Amino acid sequence: MNAINLAEKLALFSTHWDPHVVAGYNGNDVMVVKFQGEFPFHKHEDTDDFFLVLEGEMQMDYPDRAPVTVRAGEIVIVPAGQIHRPRAAAEVKVLLIEPKGEPNSGDADIPPAPKPSI
Repeated sequence: MNAINLAEKLALFSTHWDPHVVAGYNGNDVMVVKFQGEFPFHKHEDTDDFFLVLEGEMQMDYPDRAPVTVRAGEIVIVPAGQIHRPRAAAEVKVLLIEPKGEPNSGDADIPPAPKPSI
């Protein structure tokens, strides 16, 4: 029941595509992540994907529609089963919410991030 300073948590690591758990919420992991470049296209069959941009700008790409630009203070929620790919030209800092145990890589052919707590 303490305040969590997201900027302080983000300052603890410099890696990209490496989400870190900062809290739990109703069976979900609340995480912060930094990324730049593009993640592989993937989907999460049974869960929505929540992205809140804290700093910077990202695009959410879809194979069947135009990309969505998401700026600081904005969210994008990808429905379960929707193929998508987050990407950013410059480093972006994002808050994610996912069910505990959900691999961040979805059905992509890459190993999921370990999601350590900080």
